[in-house]
Amino acid sequence: MKPRPKLAAAALAVVAALATPAVSACTAGTENAPAKPQSGSTPDRTPVTITMWHGFVADNELKAFDDALAGFHRQYPWITVTTTKAVQDDQIIQASRGGNPPDVALSFTTDSVATFCKTGIFQDLEPYMAASKVQESLFPKVIAEYTQYKGRRCVMPMLADTYGLYYNKKLMKGAQPPKTLSELAALTKKLTVRDSKGDIKVAGFVPSSQMYENAPIHTGTMVGAKWTNPDGTSAIGGDPAWKKLMTWQKDLVDWFGYDKLEKFRKSFGDEWSADNPFMKGQVAMAIDGEWRNAMIASDASGLDYGTAPVPVADDRPDLYGGGFIAGTVIGIPRGAKHAQAAWDLVRYLTTDTDALVTLSNALRNVPSTLPALQSPKLDKDPNFQTFLDIFASPASSTLPAHINSAFNQQTLQEAQIKWESGRGDDLDALLADVDKKIDDKLKLTAGG
Repeated sequence: MKPRPKLAAAALAVVAALATPAVSACTAGTENAPAKPQSGSTPDRTPVTITMWHGFVADNELKAFDDALAGFHRQYPWITVTTTKAVQDDQIIQASRGGNPPDVALSFTTDSVATFCKTGIFQDLEPYMAASKVQESLFPKVIAEYTQYKGRRCVMPMLADTYGLYYNKKLMKGAQPPKTLSELAALTKKLTVRDSKGDIKVAGFVPSSQMYENAPIHTGTMVGAKWTNPDGTSAIGGDPAWKKLMTWQKDLVDWFGYDKLEKFRKSFGDEWSADNPFMKGQVAMAIDGEWRNAMIASDASGLDYGTAPVPVADDRPDLYGGGFIAGTVIGIPRGAKHAQAAWDLVRYLTTDTDALVTLSNALRNVPSTLPALQSPKLDKDPNFQTFLDIFASPASSTLPAHINSAFNQQTLQEAQIKWESGRGDDLDALLADVDKKIDDKLKLTAGG
């Protein structure tokens, strides 16, 4: 969720070599886990050291997280937190299965929530919440869909990601951000600049599903598309919204010329660097997450830009103002040695308003509780306020936890690439094949 390379593509970190203490040291305690959840915090205040794995890597991220942990240590001076950075979900899963997990683990993707909950790799947090009187009403409703699986809550939300439309005011030439897909297509054509050879110099918008954050998980909300039926089977082929979205995208890809668009797209710099094409003025409008505000402030402070909700289907004006929501999740792995102290940390990082605001202000991610959203300490410049509004919108949606979440997304995107490239000319057949692959995979994993 944060400004970093996609976690699936990043090299695995060497966990033991990265462990560093996050707060001042205390004498290690003797608390054994899993402990029965207690009301409130660790009852005897015996000094204890707990371990936490997370994926933060950038200096500003690490500083912000250390600041939040320092606030925790002030409230719980008998608990020391030792952190390990740059950890991915596979490492957490393997460590839990191997009997040597951390006490607390944080994940930047919601794709693993179903696996965490179904397999018991993360502990059920309902007893801890009940003992500590943490109410689910503390969080916006949409969060519940990606922090539990089939009624089992094994993770808590810690900051959220919200997707919207960024636009370059200079390149827009006075035009207002589009609210519908037809407006987006028309403005894209108007703002696109080509050279004498017909190559693209500036694109109004890049419609390719291969463009950074244009994956169907993010764009599906523009048409209200469904991923699954209540029984977990694929709803993609039977939902006309997907066909509407993909037809719209291909029409615009064809207008550019697929080869011309690919040549332009492949010339872009790293999404997570100052070479991002929106930040360099190569693209007038782009779908991106709220974190881009912080990256622009850091690496393109002179850019005159604005933010708005993503455009929506012309026949679905009710969707405007919403967007895709996901976020960081945190929990207690099975076999954690200091489960009660671990819960103290999880509860603090996910429910303490000052902690969430501290992290939000530093990382420019959306705070994930209603009180934190309303805190006067939260920095709310107009471009960031857009994402707070999207987060609070009833039109916003997420991808509910699914045991094959990553597979489902990859399968649909592969079909979409085949469609927009012209290598598949029967969209109904392509989407039917997506359904079959997803349903076949579900049959293999349903009993696991």
